[in-house]
Amino acid sequence: MRIDDAVVLDLHGVTDKTAFMNRCVRTLPLPVWFGRNWDALADCLADMRRPMAIVVTHWQAYAEAEPDEWSIAQEVFSAAARASSAGLAVLLSLGGDPARSEDPPSTPAQASDDSPAPPAPPGVGE
Repeated sequence: MRIDDAVVLDLHGVTDKTAFMNRCVRTLPLPVWFGRNWDALADCLADMRRPMAIVVTHWQAYAEAEPDEWSIAQEVFSAAARASSAGLAVLLSLGGDPARSEDPPSTPAQASDDSPAPPAPPGVGE
């Protein structure tokens, strides 16, 4: 498994479980029967046939809006990585969140059917 072959799970604009599951469906190679719940996500990720690295970006707004859900998501990622026979690595990007920067990103944001994240004040040290 190579990190440069990673799948980027960009959670920009995700602030609830429904939007999180929708983003997973659009981004990750999940089967069509995926049930959009925590157990199904853990099972599907653990059962991947090929090694995969997932880099989760812009997760901070979700973690702040729904800390209990974000905690469950982290547990699901961790359990799936431990159970994966093909090899699964889930990495959290600690970079700044563009939604919190004073300067908007230079490229337009992707269209999303997820609810937009509420505006947040700039973080300390960003």
